[in-house]
Amino acid sequence: MARQILRQLVPARAPAHERALLPEGRLSGPMPWVIAIMLFLTLLSAATGLALFRAAGDVGHDLAGRVTIQIADPNPATRAQKVRDIRAALDGQLYVERVTTVDEAELKTMLRDWLGDAGMAADLPIPALIDVDLVADDPGGLDRLRAAVTRIAPDAGVEPHAAWLGAVSRLIRSLAWLAAALIAMMIVATVATVTLATRGALNTHYATIEILHLIGSTDRQIARLFQRRIAMDATFGCTVGFLAAFIVIMTVGWQFRDVAAGLLSGGSASRGFVWDYVALLALPIAGVAIATWTARLTITRALHRIL
Repeated sequence: MARQILRQLVPARAPAHERALLPEGRLSGPMPWVIAIMLFLTLLSAATGLALFRAAGDVGHDLAGRVTIQIADPNPATRAQKVRDIRAALDGQLYVERVTTVDEAELKTMLRDWLGDAGMAADLPIPALIDVDLVADDPGGLDRLRAAVTRIAPDAGVEPHAAWLGAVSRLIRSLAWLAAALIAMMIVATVATVTLATRGALNTHYATIEILHLIGSTDRQIARLFQRRIAMDATFGCTVGFLAAFIVIMTVGWQFRDVAAGLLSGGSASRGFVWDYVALLALPIAGVAIATWTARLTITRALHRIL
């Protein structure tokens, strides 16, 4: 079925006597290059949008259940005791997946990067941090965690990462939808370009069309000539645009191969990333089909109107 539809949209190469009527010079006009630029930008926008959508999903999945407990008691002994009591209260709870105490030396290293050696005084109070991963399918886990921590250390702070992650996730998704809007604009621009090119070809070969009508050619036969020519131009343009976009996407992906989130990260072997690449590969085929269909519709309407 798909092969039959493709044959109707993109006819086979015309015989020599038909090519003489409408020369198929793929490099003679600007339309193939315009289509190449449009597809190049469309593929980059699509890759960016897919990467942002996947990054937002990955970040939300990994950090939505993460909670940090901050104990700011100035007494080191009391602070250490509260850490042990909180860990003992949380270990084994059904709503807790993992409890990790952040090493104090690691905290000092992080603070030294921000404050410098001059700001790291010997009596600088450093709070104790405990990272807790809650079970994802337990909606009341955070409330039970707050209650357990409050009983042991009322002055401890419980900070769910989702509190600040929501703004980041919304920003990423907004950028992804912006990329989707750019793709829609590129499709509209491609349709407009093909429409103008088809009308220009119609005006150029108007005398030939009149002669073809006089000798008995139907509108469908004439439309097929223009459709074939536009299909060849669109195929050339989509091929050039796809190859250029492929080089750019793979180059950027290689440079950012260590980034955890995104379409071009190291996790691209997963099933979701495979489908992302399949979607990108389908865009050039869709571009040829859209250009050919637009040319066919434009020339058919024009022939019904002027002849």
